[in-house]
Amino acid sequence: MNTVSRTFICSLLATLLVMPSIGAADEDPHAKHRAMMKQKSDPTAEAADIDLRDRLVVDQDGQELMFVSDVIGDNIVVMDFVYTTCTTICPVLSALFTQVQGKLGDAVGDEVTLVSMSVDPVRDTPQRLKAYSAKHRAGEGWLWLTGSKGEVEDVLIGLGAYTSNFEDHPSMVLIGDGRTGEWKRLFGFPNPDRVVQIVNVLREQRKAGGWRVGRKAR
Repeated sequence: MNTVSRTFICSLLATLLVMPSIGAADEDPHAKHRAMMKQKSDPTAEAADIDLRDRLVVDQDGQELMFVSDVIGDNIVVMDFVYTTCTTICPVLSALFTQVQGKLGDAVGDEVTLVSMSVDPVRDTPQRLKAYSAKHRAGEGWLWLTGSKGEVEDVLIGLGAYTSNFEDHPSMVLIGDGRTGEWKRLFGFPNPDRVVQIVNVLREQRKAGGWRVGRKAR
């Protein structure tokens, strides 16, 4: 075997040895999420400058709703972003919301609406969201939203939650008041008590401002 052939074969073997490690990295769509889960959550709630876009969405019961008019309305809203085939951050966020639902009690479905919006509307049908929501014991006042890809993506863009690859979507919670337009954003996995604290501040602000509480949330 001449020197040129020997060099070529050595180079080829070296390339083949490297390829599996590259492929393994590319095949892990949750690499960013796994890294995110190792980071500590920032308890600071930053003001969120969002653009609420009134697009047609569909809830877990198949009911068509307008995102701003029907879902946000004049309610206090706690919102996260998930997809049903996610195995990393989405189950954690949904479990967090289950705790928030329990801590807020009867306020959910009355003055407060919980919203879990799918970032994968193509696969997350209302039926799939209904089954997923049941796993997290979602009660009245906790909406799971999907819809056409274009409509949902437009809503996500306005909320600052859109990514071209839905598997890379950020872990965050939005909390806001549809009446006042005040919104806060928490990144990572906030403590449920922190979420409830922000919600209760918004509720107290309503009382101080003379807002009537107890309106039925859609």
